[in-house]
Amino acid sequence: MFNWLMIFVPVSIALEHFYPQQHLLVFLAAAVAILPLAGWMSRATEHLAEKTGEGIGGLLNATFGNAAELIIAFAALRAGLHDVVKASIAGSIIGNILLVLGAAMLAGGLRHSEQTYNAAGTRSQATLLTLSAIALVLPAAYSAAVGRGITQGMPVPSGGLVHEVVLLSVSIAVVLLLVYGLFLVFSLITHKALFVGSAAHSDADDAAPPWSLQKSLLILAGATAAIAWVSEILVGAIEPTAHEFGLSSVFVGVFVVAILGNAAEHASAISAAMKNRMDLSLAIAIGSSVQVALFVAPVLVLASLWVGPGPMDLVFPGGLVAAVLLSVLITGQVAGDGRSDWLRGVLLLAVYLIFGLAFFFVPGAPGN
Repeated sequence: MFNWLMIFVPVSIALEHFYPQQHLLVFLAAAVAILPLAGWMSRATEHLAEKTGEGIGGLLNATFGNAAELIIAFAALRAGLHDVVKASIAGSIIGNILLVLGAAMLAGGLRHSEQTYNAAGTRSQATLLTLSAIALVLPAAYSAAVGRGITQGMPVPSGGLVHEVVLLSVSIAVVLLLVYGLFLVFSLITHKALFVGSAAHSDADDAAPPWSLQKSLLILAGATAAIAWVSEILVGAIEPTAHEFGLSSVFVGVFVVAILGNAAEHASAISAAMKNRMDLSLAIAIGSSVQVALFVAPVLVLASLWVGPGPMDLVFPGGLVAAVLLSVLITGQVAGDGRSDWLRGVLLLAVYLIFGLAFFFVPGAPGN
């Protein structure tokens, strides 16, 4: 449908190379170029799900979809931009469980009225998101409590507060990685039945013959590589473009980057929901947030010990922590019973819009 937009892939590369000062044009071309690439990733994921099952298909989509974000985050780590990395982590978690899942429920509900999915698997992933939210709260709470105690005369921890916070963050990162590994064993091996679709859904769009496993993997890998390349161009143009429009760095990092960076998940989850495959849709949306919280964030914390000018901790700003906590809470309430409709999608999108408005007025942008 959007294949003709593929022309914007070489256009964005050419603009970035020959006219790098035209930030707005580079930004728009790269943003449009991501749309057809995300569509190809969506199709490849659906065909993979036919071969491997919806649990593994959703996991593969989340993994390939987060690859671009991981590449960009490593580049930011090398530059010492820890605040940008933290904002992108929080924005990805919030965007996937509110924007992506909300849009999928809305699109699927408008087409199929009410849809069902396996609630047991969804509740397992929601519990993991709760764990990740706790992991974000503790380092910030520890840093605030100890810092306040030091100002009131409490002894400084041996090695200094910064060292202690980094040590706590690294320890939590190791625990999260272990939990994610065990969750993969649980969902793909020992309790695979919990993550199987609640029913076999058919749709007119599924009449086309399925792709082979090799073709699906090849197209998925190619689309991911192209999205990673275009995403780097996009991110490079975002900051100067946002400055021109007077947007705060927090708003840009948490919302603009997250929306565009999660374009692949958007396309895949919405397409699956419209074909009445909500198990695949939720595996993509919630599974991507789980992977960011339990795999991507810990890997970046550990990598920062060797990459960049200094280690990164898990002390997130209070506003981001509150947003993640509330997002996890509302998602658990909305998606926990195995049923979805368009109104639930509207509720998730409304929460996302409220967060967007709140962060839009965060001080820091010119004119705010």
